[in-house]
Amino acid sequence: MRAARLIRMVLLLQARPSMTAAELASELEVSERTVTRDAQALSEAGVPVYAERGRAGGYRLVGGYRTRLTGLARGEAEALFLSGVPGALREMGLEDAASAARLKVSAALMPSLRDAPNTAAQRFHLDAPGWFQEPKTPELLPVIADAVWDDRLVAARYRRAEGEVERALEPYGLVLKAGVWYLCARVVGTGSFRTYRIDRFCGAEALKDRFRRDEDFDLPGFWAEQAERFARSILRAEVVLRLSRAGVRRLPYVVDPVAARDALAAAGEPDEAGRVTVVLRVESEDVAHSQLTALGAQAEVVSPPSLRRRFAEEAERLAELYRT
Repeated sequence: MRAARLIRMVLLLQARPSMTAAELASELEVSERTVTRDAQALSEAGVPVYAERGRAGGYRLVGGYRTRLTGLARGEAEALFLSGVPGALREMGLEDAASAARLKVSAALMPSLRDAPNTAAQRFHLDAPGWFQEPKTPELLPVIADAVWDDRLVAARYRRAEGEVERALEPYGLVLKAGVWYLCARVVGTGSFRTYRIDRFCGAEALKDRFRRDEDFDLPGFWAEQAERFARSILRAEVVLRLSRAGVRRLPYVVDPVAARDALAAAGEPDEAGRVTVVLRVESEDVAHSQLTALGAQAEVVSPPSLRRRFAEEAERLAELYRT
């Protein structure tokens, strides 16, 4: 426990010119007194940790000291090489940089761990695109990716249903979802954050001017919120269902997970037949028919009447087909 904390303390001091005892205590989740004892232990072990007193004081490493990655266990070293996504790096134009970084890390590892990149690569591979589609790299992705890394403004032309629009954007982050690249950006002049499909950009130019990032912006949290909002926005119709126990279990696997979660959360107690009545939001009757067919007799459509008739007529056709 303490050994891991000491290693983390050294790595923190390598990453920053100086840190106060309070900052280290917060990062390491210990008291300032423990930080003082740990710093003394590192110094006695030969790590040149220097403490400066005063308001602007703190702890720092002397003489550009750098530790080698000899403290990594095999599992940690292999996990390190799983953190990259080769296809995504290649599409963003970062393949060479990532390769150089992996070589440097490999060179810093102990000889007994030098095979970690190969063992990890042979045990895990991420194939991001969905089935039955040919992934295409957006032509403007490298330009936008450069702007994201450098915090540079982007002058962009974006294709929408009503035509092209021009926007000055602060590009905050990139998201790869099922083989499709998205840009999360703040629109200059409005302060609002929006999401753009990169393959719909008609033009993009990274400007010389840089923007100041909002430190409170959380890319994973923003994406999760946007994805859920989009899922809800396309669910414009409602279907009332009576579900068996098996139907309740299978519903999240055949319809939108957000819609299924909402429907099941608001459901009442089972009736005498053990069926649960739910109100499910769907994109349309056609989509609902296609999705709910997978549940078979585990789901009974109560309303709308038109969808109920559709299932009844199809059931009669199927019965006739299999009787003959």
